[in-house]
Amino acid sequence: MSFTVLGPVRVRRGRDPLPSGSPQQRALLAGLLLHDGRTATAAELIDAIWGDDPPPQAPAALRAYASRLHKALGPDVLVSAGGKYALRVPADSLDLDLAQQLATEAERARGDGDLLQARGLINKVLGLWDGEALASVPGPYAENQRTRLEEWRLQLTETRLDLDLESGLHAEAVSELTALTATHPLRERLRELLMVALYRSGRQAEALAVYADTRRLLAEELGVDPRPEL
Repeated sequence: MSFTVLGPVRVRRGRDPLPSGSPQQRALLAGLLLHDGRTATAAELIDAIWGDDPPPQAPAALRAYASRLHKALGPDVLVSAGGKYALRVPADSLDLDLAQQLATEAERARGDGDLLQARGLINKVLGLWDGEALASVPGPYAENQRTRLEEWRLQLTETRLDLDLESGLHAEAVSELTALTATHPLRERLRELLMVALYRSGRQAEALAVYADTRRLLAEELGVDPRPEL
């Protein structure tokens, strides 16, 4: 059995997809998957799915969602007792766990000076995403996790682009960095990488223009100067 959260929340047994139910039921599944096997109380899960203003029928709805997941996943996977719930799944069955393992291996390879291996591993991590993490899953917990995972995805992308530059792929990085800085105009690390890529591609004037534009944006939007690294 395998589970995904780096995109739509899905469950498969072998190659066969299993039903994950309504958006709220997927929110319950996602909340349990991201608990790393730890037990969650009904109150915690209700708060995760509905936030501070749950409907009166929330406890009954939670029990119904859990019952459906129990039938779909099996009694050894979703366990419940005394109003507490947990998922018992192998560590390698969740795409996020695999992503974290690969990212750790990439960091180790980079530390050993194996840039090619590090780049390959980071690309494998990024390849595990299938669109927005926890896509269409409602609730404040899912929203917070989406934000966290999107930030990690951006950090991984920055790391891979940094490795591209260390490997001499300057011109190849320019187009991707140009698109990313347009999407995240106040993210200084991306601007820094773009400046380096342009400079090493013989486009010094454009690199300086990126700096000037960044300095202007930071002053207008945040009232701050660029950090020393930039």
